Amino acid sequence: MFPASPGPGGCPKPVRIATEFFDLNLAVKNLEEFRGSLVRDNPPEGLSLALAALWWDAKGDWTRAHESAQKDQGAEGAWVHAYIHRKEGDLSNAAYWYRRAGKPTARGSLEDEWAEITGSLLE
Repeated sequence: MFPASPGPGGCPKPVRIATEFFDLNLAVKNLEEFRGSLVRDNPPEGLSLALAALWWDAKGDWTRAHESAQKDQGAEGAWVHAYIHRKEGDLSNAAYWYRRAGKPTARGSLEDEWAEITGSLLE
């Protein structure tokens, strides 16, 4: 608590706080913060649909991950959609979504792909 000097009528004057030290929107800015947000029950506010899909995927909720990716009609959503179907084992469906995203079919580990997509979308 910050001490406030009395203003007119004995009421405390407003105290200005250096807001650059506080993340008032709880926005996720990098992969480390994104991973740290996974302790929460819901994704941080302000995430794109594609990032929300990756968040739900990391929480183990395939259905919510898929729903969120499906709502994003752009290339980012298609990329995440491809990853989700690859993880599910539906490789032909994944290949379709990789083509829609303009991305090559991933060949590495699912963990590496998740980190690559998440990091890229956070930039």
